[in-house]
Amino acid sequence: MRAAPKLHLEFPASWFRLCLKTKKESLSASLVYRLVSKAGDAPLVKVSSNTGEIFTTSNRIDREKLCAGASYAEENECFFELEVVILPNDFFRLIKIKIIVKDTNDNAPMFPSPVINISIPENTLINSRFPIPSATDPDTGFNGVQHYELLNGQSVFGLDIVETPEGEKWPQLIVQQNLDREQKDTYVMKIKVEDGGTPQKSSTAILQVTVSDVNDNRPVFKESQVEVHIPENAPVGTSVIQLHATDADIGSNAEIRYIFGAQVAPATKRFFALNNTTGLITVQRSLDREETAIHKVTVLASDGSSTPARATVTINVTDVNDNPPNIDLRYIISPINGTVYLSEKDPINTKIALITVSDKDTDVNGKVICFIEREVPFHLKAVYDNQYLLETSSLLDYEGTKEFSFKIVASDSGKPSLNQTALVRVKLEDENDNPPIFSQPVIELSVSENNRRGLYLTTISATDEDSGKNADIVYQLGPNASFFDLDRKTGVLTASRVFDREEQERFIFTVTARDNGTPPLQSQAAVIVTVLDENDNSPKFTHNHFQFFVSENLPKYSTVGVITVTDADAGENKAVTLSILNDNENFVLDPYSGVIKSNVSFDREQQSSYTFDVKAVDGGQPPRSSTAKVTINVMDVNDNSPVVIYPPSNTSFKLVPLSAIPGSVVAEVFAVDIDTGMNAELKYTIVSGNNKGLFRIDPVTGNITLEEKPTPNDVGLHRLVVNISDLGYPKSLHTLVLVFLYVNDTAGNASYIYDLIRRTMETPLDRNIGDSSQPYQNEDYLTIMIAIVAGAMVVIVVIFVTVLVRCRHASRFKAAQRSKQGAEWMSPNQENKQNKKKKRKKRKSPKSSLLNFVTIEESKPDDAVHEPINGTISLPAELEEQSIGRFDWGTAPPTTFKPNSPDLAKHYKSASPQSAFHLKPDTPVSVKKHHVIQELPLDNTFVGGCDTLSKRSSTSSDHFSASECSSQGGFKTKGPLHTRQVNEHFYWSISTAYKCPINQY
Repeated sequence: MRAAPKLHLEFPASWFRLCLKTKKESLSASLVYRLVSKAGDAPLVKVSSNTGEIFTTSNRIDREKLCAGASYAEENECFFELEVVILPNDFFRLIKIKIIVKDTNDNAPMFPSPVINISIPENTLINSRFPIPSATDPDTGFNGVQHYELLNGQSVFGLDIVETPEGEKWPQLIVQQNLDREQKDTYVMKIKVEDGGTPQKSSTAILQVTVSDVNDNRPVFKESQVEVHIPENAPVGTSVIQLHATDADIGSNAEIRYIFGAQVAPATKRFFALNNTTGLITVQRSLDREETAIHKVTVLASDGSSTPARATVTINVTDVNDNPPNIDLRYIISPINGTVYLSEKDPINTKIALITVSDKDTDVNGKVICFIEREVPFHLKAVYDNQYLLETSSLLDYEGTKEFSFKIVASDSGKPSLNQTALVRVKLEDENDNPPIFSQPVIELSVSENNRRGLYLTTISATDEDSGKNADIVYQLGPNASFFDLDRKTGVLTASRVFDREEQERFIFTVTARDNGTPPLQSQAAVIVTVLDENDNSPKFTHNHFQFFVSENLPKYSTVGVITVTDADAGENKAVTLSILNDNENFVLDPYSGVIKSNVSFDREQQSSYTFDVKAVDGGQPPRSSTAKVTINVMDVNDNSPVVIYPPSNTSFKLVPLSAIPGSVVAEVFAVDIDTGMNAELKYTIVSGNNKGLFRIDPVTGNITLEEKPTPNDVGLHRLVVNISDLGYPKSLHTLVLVFLYVNDTAGNASYIYDLIRRTMETPLDRNIGDSSQPYQNEDYLTIMIAIVAGAMVVIVVIFVTVLVRCRHASRFKAAQRSKQGAEWMSPNQENKQNKKKKRKKRKSPKSSLLNFVTIEESKPDDAVHEPINGTISLPAELEEQSIGRFDWGTAPPTTFKPNSPDLAKHYKSASPQSAFHLKPDTPVSVKKHHVIQELPLDNTFVGGCDTLSKRSSTSSDHFSASECSSQGGFKTKGPLHTRQVNEHFYWSISTAYKCPINQY
């Protein structure tokens, strides 16, 4: 049989470590090292399963305990053995390790007694030696007894060390002076013993010497070295050897007494007895060769003299077959409660345990064989001498046999043969090789909404072909199943919440069935839960109050709006029918599409708005309904251009003195529009003639102010082309007016200025009259100044009279215009009325006579300021159709809502079951063509004060509010300008009353 590989390690008993490696070091990372240990043993070392390193454990390795009773000679080794297996099976090795425990100096040498008594005859010669009981040290070698020292010898005694052939050191007391018992019969000293370890250990004993009487002959043994053999089964009392010593003396000095020497181990004294008188050694306790095979006994024969005779007896205990074989069963697969558990999937030759058989007997009595007593799917494989591996010999079948119980027999070859048995229990574990199976992979369910919590839905079931815990199935819900509860054991599926089909109509999630095998197997099934609808939602209008805006010229049977309604239910429960409740047949409502068509021709002057209720009823059982309010607002159409009131003619001019300061009002432009609402809101813009930026016009009030202080270079006639545009629908209309400003200190020659004005009519409007080095400036400056001073005096007198006359007529004109304003400018929108009232109140502020003029960003290509002006005063074709801030209403149907109203048609397209459609006007809106420049009269050149009020009143008819006349003669106050952007390019403003300034036109 192949010899076991062995590792011999020599380490101190306190520590050692060893790394085990196979020849294939590249595979070491996948190898497992396992120490073969006996159940219940306290291991002295442990092996790292990954690296094979051997470490000491918390259990102390004590050489003296491991090798108790053995000889302490240096050549005798103290060791213990262990076995390590290397797994897996493909790389299996069994390594036997012999660990030699080297001695450390952990024991101090000790004398047999703390007090040593020695008797020395008084006639002892100088240099005589007397043995002292030797000290013993469990340590060996240099750690054993090395040195003795006598303390306080009083110069009478000295110490000598005798080393025996066996290496023992015997101390001897040397007499250095003559003794006299009569002078002193007792000496007390100390003797110290030391070992050679590091650190060195020592101990002391009291040495008491008694001086005795003389005995000058010592006993003598016939043989000083004796060896005997005795069987280990020798009964108690059996004679081992009879020792005999003789003494030449006679009498009491010849009486010999036999005693064990001090070096005899206490364990040996327990096994053997020595007759002090006869010297017979007998067995006094049963011997055991396996415990101690050799006993060495030192016997001293003393006649009372100072030096006894010494004999050494070696007792060899011979073997008899008195020990049955020992079976050391150490499991590779750890048992549970004495039973090894194997899986039915484990392969052939799976290692279960390492079996070591031994016999304390020797030779034939110690030869052991090992076998299994009956037929089982296991066998013993011999690996080393007296060592076997218990392995599986065939594949295991859990369904065939679930448990095995058999004995392993170890028998020696003695006469008679002795044997020992060990019981092995093996249980098979079922392999989890079958996953749970659902009866159907997709489970479809339906449940009505508004259910109760905890409603039973179904029982989900799966089966597993395995047994035991491998067939125990638990159920678990997958994600997206927060609305459901599933019993993990029974598979009962219930609703954990109340379903609302309008929030979620279908739930799709998975259910997992998992067994309790190791590893667990699982399978999944899909669950589809459909929520059935109930009529639990009423129809819902997108607005509680629908407001539509239509033009007053909209033909009969035209579409005026769309009612949008939704129902969150499904099927018949969401089929909504619309009806009008209280309209008196003015409108027709399509019950399915929600389209409202007019059944009357609109006339804003007769009725500005229509209001009725609409009811929506669904098709559920019982049906549910809701109502909404509808208001149709009739809007005015922009069909009138602005009418210029100031200046009174196209040949009027205003004098701007060189002393005028920046910010002062130098002229004004005032116009009215007989339309209402936003169609009457006006904006003033200088489109030509202000190339130097000397003037600025307020876009709201029309006041022209001076931007910079005039210089002599600015003296002369300036022609400003002012564009007046409304913000009306469907498109903006505008009018141009010429404003002449004469920059000079005086205007003495009015005829000359009129001649200049008539000459400017030949200059195109898009060109400045001052482009050619002041062609209209008076060459005779002195003459002009004299004429201006004379004319000014006349004008002052005329103005004073005129102011008095105008102020008298102002109050009557104001009352008349206010009554007209209340009748003509009434808005159908009540909110607009309230806003206008609030805005009119702001007119009392001393800082501004107008409300804020709000401008929405306009498109530059349509702005008259950015277009070239190439016409003449008569009718320039390029400016005929210009507008400022045009809103493209042509792209929207006439029934489209107010710009800040909700786009209900858009809602209808997304929510209505009918197809989307576009509203278009049935007939086009007619717009009057207007002149670019209003033809103002050429008279009233210097008309000032309140006389202009009559001209305004006659021209504006009743379509504008009465102007107020300021007693201070000031111009209209500029209102602050505010802008904001919206999606549509659309201008709107709030009408206000204008103040009439006292001016010189």
